[in-house]
This record gives sequence, structure tokens and C-alpha cells, in this order.
Amino acid sequence: MIKFGTSGWRGIIAQDFTFANVRVATQAIAEYLKGELGKSESSIYGRKPVVILGYDTRFLGKEFSLAAAEILEQNGLEPLLCNRDTPTPVISHNIRVRKTIGGINMTASHNPAEYQGLKFSTANGAAAAPEVTKQIEANAARLLAEKWQPKTTLIGTYQCRMFDPKPAYFKQLHKLVDFKAIRKARLKIALELMYGTGRGYLDTMLEEAGAQLIIFDGEPNPLFGGHHPEPNEEGMARVREVILKRKATLGLGLDGDADRFGIVDKDGTWLTPNQILALALYHLKKNRGWTGAVVRTVPTSHQVDAVAKLLGVTVHETPVGFKYVGALMESEPIIVGGEESGGLSVKGHIPEKDGILACLLMAELVAVEKKPLLKILQDLEKQTGEFHTTRINVKIPAEKKEALLQKLAGGLEKVGEIPVEKFITTDGYKFLLPNGEWVAFRASGTEPLIRCYIEAKSAKGLKKLQAACQRLLAE
Repeated sequence: MIKFGTSGWRGIIAQDFTFANVRVATQAIAEYLKGELGKSESSIYGRKPVVILGYDTRFLGKEFSLAAAEILEQNGLEPLLCNRDTPTPVISHNIRVRKTIGGINMTASHNPAEYQGLKFSTANGAAAAPEVTKQIEANAARLLAEKWQPKTTLIGTYQCRMFDPKPAYFKQLHKLVDFKAIRKARLKIALELMYGTGRGYLDTMLEEAGAQLIIFDGEPNPLFGGHHPEPNEEGMARVREVILKRKATLGLGLDGDADRFGIVDKDGTWLTPNQILALALYHLKKNRGWTGAVVRTVPTSHQVDAVAKLLGVTVHETPVGFKYVGALMESEPIIVGGEESGGLSVKGHIPEKDGILACLLMAELVAVEKKPLLKILQDLEKQTGEFHTTRINVKIPAEKKEALLQKLAGGLEKVGEIPVEKFITTDGYKFLLPNGEWVAFRASGTEPLIRCYIEAKSAKGLKKLQAACQRLLAE
């Protein structure tokens, strides 16, 4: 089965993610694109039906892309392949500047090495919306039922036109980032590239801006050194060690396809994506004078709301998935949009996560304010109060999962002993509590799992809420 999640179709290589299935998925995408092209000659898809293809550093990435390219050509579309493994945001930007009809990227982002994925982006560079992926899934299901067979060459031998996506992306970032400020600050930065696509991008731009770099995992490795290519607190542990040992100013990290970021401060503190989103809003509004609103997903911290209130900025809340954040950024003036899982983009950029840009903006903020990120955050918290967040994943037997979801759907009067003030069902079930605290529950679509997001105004309050949620999920 070919099924698209919040960010494309993913599967285990050779088990689900096979060349045969990639060809079926690409044929399904090609049929969707041809249908869109046929609707209007003057559509947003432009005159030339070009589709950009890319891949990350995972096993057989280029070969899977070439298989997809061959299918696209058979459908009268022109495939254009990136000349090396390429960050997702770089592909998204090139879709826009080249005015192509879309893009197909072979990436499983931060998933373990045994996974590969296919991400389809539409003509605006955003991940395909659910109404689009449903059409593609239906096309794929029909093709599989019909036992559709393509005409193919030997794997990896198809000849595809290639291009270098880097210059256009670098030109864009020079519009969005104050590299003069970074150069003036002479920063010492520990950089975790996680054997991914970010090498030659984030490191190059920082070196050109005069930063002194200590680089980890700056070469491609399809096994990611035996670890998940995810710049979370665990993934950034070596960066923390070297910051403390060698007195670096900042630690920056990217996931496998460079759309997610990881930030470690001068004292070794790993800052959450929630905190980085709040800092990005603060920086772009206060130091840059940008105008507009901010957008975040349902389980993202309300710390950004508190900073927005301080700055007189409106807040929008969307379902989980950056595609929803990006859609709002396309239709309204949004200073910055983000999510708790490590995605962020800004006004005038792509409606897609960009970890490279997020890292550069944090380097710029440190350079401009001449203070560590944590100190800036603490100064903000003197005005907004503290925010303590966590996420717990609770395994629920399949037979109990549905009953629990029905209970949550009916609303709760209390979470433990704490009264519920408002019930939100934008995505999952979110319960707003007194004093700006809240909890939210979302069911995994693929596992017998409930994800519980919790935010409190103190460490003690967080512990109390976590215990209450665990009791609730165990009933």
C-alpha cells in the first residue's frame, strides 16, 4: 500500500519501499499532474511541465530518483535532477524559482537508516496537501489493482538532465539573513551535520561569514553512523560536550534532509524547537521590524503566544503538519511559522520547513544581541512567565484505543483535579486549563499509540499534569 503521511510516503527499503512501488507512486503523481495541466493552459503550473527530482544521503537515493525520472518522461513530463543529494528546503525553493509543476524528493527525513521515503511537493514548493495526496493514493491503488507495468531500463542507468540547485538557494538566504552581523561577531560554532544533505550548505555559508566551525559528521553516510539523523537533545550530545570543552558560542544541527534544526546554547543547554520559534518571532519583530502574524500547530508551545502578545502580534493555530502552516503562510502575511517537532520558515521564503535558515537566524540573533540565546529567553520569561513542556508517547492496546479516543472526543471536565476551561478539536483533543496551561492528545495513525503533549508554567505543575495524563490514559 502506498499511503502518504504528514510528510510523504515512507517505508522500509526492500520491504515496502521498492523500485516497483516507487514507479507506481511516480505514475500516480504523473497522472495527477497531467490532470492539473489539462484543466487550464494558464494555470499556476506554467508552460513547461518540468518536475524537479532530488534525494538525500540514504541508500539508493539517486537510483530511486532516476527510476522516478524515467516514469515522468514516459508521461510527457520533463524530469530535472539535482546534481547531488540535496536538502528538502533547497528543492522547495528551486521548484518556486524555476516555476516547475512540482518536485519529487527521495527522503525519509529523520527516520532510521532502514527507511526511505518519497515526498511530493506542488508548484509552490509546499508538501502536497491532503486533498492532493488522496488523489495520488487513489491513482496508486488503481494501478496496483490493474497490475500496471512500466517500460523500464536497468536500475540507475536512465540518463536524466541535471542542475545545481545551490546558487539560487544561496541567493535567497542572502536576502533573508544578516551575514554582515554574523561576520562582525566572529562566532565559534559547533556544527552537527548528521551525515546528511546539509553539508556544503550550512557549513559553507557560516564559513563564508567568518565563523570558526567545529564540524561533526560532515560527510555522507547512508547508515548515519548507526544513529537516527535527528538533532534532538540526544542527537546533539557531542555538540554539547565540545561547546563546554572548547568554549564555543553556539551549537547548530540539522537532520538528514536539513528541514529540521537542533540548537545548543553557550552553556550546553539544548533549546527546544518551541523555544526557538519564540526566539525567532522575537528577533524578526524586534530587531528586524517585520510585520505580520505568527502561525503554529496545535501541540506547539503557547510560549510563542506569550511573546506574540508582548509584541502585539496575532497568533494562528493549525493542525499538525507543516503543510498547514505553509498554506497559511502563502495566504497571509506571516512573520514566522513553526511546529514543536523542529520545523520553521519565515515571510518571503518557502512554505516548507527550513532547518538551515533556522540555524542561521539563531546565529544572527546571538550576533546582533551579543548575548546567549538562553539569556535572551530568560529576559523574555521575566515578562511572560516560564513555560515547561513535554511529550509522552503511551502505548494503548488496539481494543482500548478506540474507547479512549471516544472518551476524549466527548470532552473532559477535569484533567486530574484541574478544571478544563476550553476544549479544542482542530487536531486531536486539546484541553485548555487555568493559568495558561494545557494538555493535548493525538492518536498515531500507524501505531497503537497515543501522543500526549503537556505544557505547564512550572516544573512542579508539569510533573503534576504528566501524572494526571498518565492516569487518564491508563484507565
